[in-house]
Amino acid sequence: MKSTLWGGDKIIAFKHLDSSQLQVGESWEISGVQGYETLVSEGEYAGKTINEVVGLEKERLMGVANYLRFGNQFPLLIKFIDAHRDLSIQVHPDEATALRQGKNSGKTEMWYCLPSDENAKLYNGLCQSITVEEYKQMVADDTICDVLAQHFVHEGDVFFIPGGRIHSIGAGCFVTEIQQTSDVTYRIYDFKRKDKNGNYRELHVKEASESIDYRVHTDYRIPYTPCKNERVRLVECPHFTTSVYDLDEPFTLDYSLLDSFVILICVGGECLLTCDDGEQTTMHVGESLLVPASVQHIEVDGTVKFLETYV
Repeated sequence: MKSTLWGGDKIIAFKHLDSSQLQVGESWEISGVQGYETLVSEGEYAGKTINEVVGLEKERLMGVANYLRFGNQFPLLIKFIDAHRDLSIQVHPDEATALRQGKNSGKTEMWYCLPSDENAKLYNGLCQSITVEEYKQMVADDTICDVLAQHFVHEGDVFFIPGGRIHSIGAGCFVTEIQQTSDVTYRIYDFKRKDKNGNYRELHVKEASESIDYRVHTDYRIPYTPCKNERVRLVECPHFTTSVYDLDEPFTLDYSLLDSFVILICVGGECLLTCDDGEQTTMHVGESLLVPASVQHIEVDGTVKFLETYV
């Protein structure tokens, strides 16, 4: 868990943790980011990082195509984010722009909204067309937020943020974030706030101007129809595919034709999971589970809501 200047108090309670840590803005649930890698807690690989386990299990964990594509670098980063204060306005480059800028990869992500404060809102995309020159001037004169699309959020709302889309999580928002394993972030605007040392945080106006997708879309919220006891697809892109399940009866997850690991992120309730070989584990709200590509089927028994994502 990461304490931040803008963090709140939702994550510890959501995950039912016994912790006195304050201002927790992020919980990095599953991470292969160097320096912040998830550690195995028990079993034969206890104490090893997720990337070390990928190196040992290879295709058995990742899937054949994924291992050829990513090697020993785990490709997804899963977070819970709780914003007690507005986050900075930012953008991530897409793949092509990131490579031109000398980065290893771009960053595409999505948000699934958890129970947030009343009237909590976020920014995602532009609401009117602007030029590069207008963008730079609006950052300088504190009017950049005037051209950003604002969205009041409710539990279950889904937003897709491809590389190049301006965005920011607003005060009171609580979300699950699924993203490429990349920490390339260009800060566009920070509301003229100062850090704990009294300094303005660095802005990346030039890099951001090269990365922004200046097109305007009619709706940035992902439409879907919630359904009980079936898979509901939310987002499908080259970097991840994500669905949501809302179950109150036994259900079989069939991965026999899928050549990928799967991550299950529990956002409500709890369940018992039984794999092909009879191994069982429970999954509770606030927990995330990494399923190896070698697993073919999982029986789910319980009243539970969870996200499923894979590459």
